[in-house]
Amino acid sequence: MHCTVVEYSGGKEGYPCGYCASAQGKVSSGMWAHSMTVQDYQDLIDRGWRRSGKYVYKPIMNQTCCPQYTIRCRPLHFQPSKSHKKVLKKMLKFLAKGDSSKVAGDVTEEPMDSHREDAVACSFVLKNESDISQSELKPLSVEEMERVETEDNNEEEEMKKEVTMKKVESEPPQTCVDKDSAGSSERSDSAKLVHTTPKPGKGADLSKPPCRKAKDIRKERKLHKLLQNQPHTVEGSPSQVEPPVLLYQNSKSKANQPKSLEDFIFVSLPDDATHHLEVRVVRSSPPSCQFKATFQESYQVYKRYQMAIHKDPPDKPTISQFTRFLCDSPLEAENPPSGPDCGYGSFHQQYWLDGKIIAVGVIDVLPYCVSSVYLYYDPDYTFLSLGVYSALREIAFTRQLHEKASELCYYYMGFYIHSCPKMRYKGQYRPSDLLCPETYVWVPIEQCLPTLEHSKYCRFNQDLKAVDEGCIKELGRVRVLHKRTVIPYSMYKKRRKGPSDEASVQQYASLVGQTCSERMLLFRN
Repeated sequence: MHCTVVEYSGGKEGYPCGYCASAQGKVSSGMWAHSMTVQDYQDLIDRGWRRSGKYVYKPIMNQTCCPQYTIRCRPLHFQPSKSHKKVLKKMLKFLAKGDSSKVAGDVTEEPMDSHREDAVACSFVLKNESDISQSELKPLSVEEMERVETEDNNEEEEMKKEVTMKKVESEPPQTCVDKDSAGSSERSDSAKLVHTTPKPGKGADLSKPPCRKAKDIRKERKLHKLLQNQPHTVEGSPSQVEPPVLLYQNSKSKANQPKSLEDFIFVSLPDDATHHLEVRVVRSSPPSCQFKATFQESYQVYKRYQMAIHKDPPDKPTISQFTRFLCDSPLEAENPPSGPDCGYGSFHQQYWLDGKIIAVGVIDVLPYCVSSVYLYYDPDYTFLSLGVYSALREIAFTRQLHEKASELCYYYMGFYIHSCPKMRYKGQYRPSDLLCPETYVWVPIEQCLPTLEHSKYCRFNQDLKAVDEGCIKELGRVRVLHKRTVIPYSMYKKRRKGPSDEASVQQYASLVGQTCSERMLLFRN
């Protein structure tokens, strides 16, 4: 049975920030995750948490020097921008002809989350594992649990209802419509999407259809007229083109639609193409055979990347650091029949060029999203803008997974940091939303940017009466793992000897929310 077991390490403040170079400005809370279900992690990132290896942390937004807002893109409505198309065309030109010249107007962008401050600053993550023995982390069997419950029945009659093992199971997944609705009572309301009509001059009115250029309208009318006169000539013969290409040609002919992301990525190259690119998705935790076979080559790419991009010395990073940071994951591998073919969990998306790895995207596949963790690449291929290219590939990958798992329809890009100009590039993948740090609802980024220009910390939800509906309401219902026994905190509190830990448990529960606190197991020794 999959379950989440965590050790809460409390708040950490006054440590260096790599975004603003503050020596003591970063403030966050964190916990070590011994194991974690994909549903629990989905709910945690919808409350502003993020993992680095097995360490899961949450910035204290109103205190930290550089507030980090969770950002997600909506891939089903994504259209590549002009700069994105330049990167895609540059890759196609390189593959077809070997041309590595820099395209005019290219801007070097940071790859997804190429900063490691939260990981290296916390001593928790520098350990290979927690000091706790694995035997202590395994709950007792159901029979033993029932015996423990019976022994405590005489203490107080109402304790019978609080001790249960059934809550360990995750709630069944919901569709994206349910996830974005305000009526969900089982999960946090982090998935609500707040739309408000902007004031004049403050952005596009999302309630109206997007404006179209007169030139595009004229082209569409002309093409429609041609279609009436020569329908078969324009659309082509099905026997002469492949179905995907024909589908695109038909749709473009009828509506004059711009090229989709897939039209750039999956275009057929000539037989005499100079290079061949292949993208492989391999499970990293637990490590698959393919992952093990390519581990050393992948590590060498990461080492070169760190030396060239982040100026690491030759003796760093070590293999153990690489493993803890980018290979270890607390996420349990899950393969439900209704899920994507690859299953849920942690993966490495490897980019193979002519038989060698040139880049690796570390990703988590969760019930409602693909979450980008990190990207590293061979610095010899910097000219290909692999940070941008890999993000576009991951958006396309999310669309692909959505075809099998309809509820999986978001692409999480980590944190958006408006106060750090070089980290604003994530806002270029539209449409996208930022997570309100107080009510945990999603707000379109266009509505957030004006307020971020005036204050680095903002509450995005404009409904001043709105509160965090997933907040902790009953501390006694927090689930605790103590001496291999799963019990509610109310019972553990009575048994505990020594000073009270209620303040720490209260802080933990308020950050993870009521739903997760009743489902996850908080280890106490």
